[in-house]
Amino acid sequence: MRSMAAIDARWFSPLWLGLLIAASATLTVVYTCITPFAAFAVIAATTLSRGRAVGATVAVWLADQAVGFFALSYPWTATTLAWGAVIGAAAVIGTLAAQWTVHRLDAFRAPVRVVAAFVSAFALYQLALYAVAATALGGVGAFAPTIVGRVLVLNALSLVGLAGLHQLVVAAVSLSRRRRVHGSAARAA
Repeated sequence: MRSMAAIDARWFSPLWLGLLIAASATLTVVYTCITPFAAFAVIAATTLSRGRAVGATVAVWLADQAVGFFALSYPWTATTLAWGAVIGAAAVIGTLAAQWTVHRLDAFRAPVRVVAAFVSAFALYQLALYAVAATALGGVGAFAPTIVGRVLVLNALSLVGLAGLHQLVVAAVSLSRRRRVHGSAARAA
């Protein structure tokens, strides 16, 4: 017989991934070209295993691209497709940076790890995009301090929202587990 934790884990991970994908699609529609991938990187790095976090980041990126091309009519040009690939790679880099940071700061409390992971994920994500913009895909105008500042705030607010969503899901799982345990005890009595 499987433990309640194993049963919950079996459906929790797909539920959480589905919610992250839905959040990505929603934020892509709301903010068009500013999906907060650093926020997604941190929430994936802090709530999922290494492999699942990278997989979740790729899934979130794919959702962003699907909404962009099919709902928001992004142009089907070589440059747009190349930027899409670069954004995906930068999102994965951000996730790996967040995971590394969380792991290295394991002795610290969760808020410190999350803030440090956010700083590393955001910095490396933006740096990867900037490097490609400066060398290959042209133009660094999108990296003006005011624009990067807005993107930073959007990512920070999104991280708070995603963390809140995660807490709600964990609370729902916990409540569901308690109800099943109490229901089983009542039936046994």
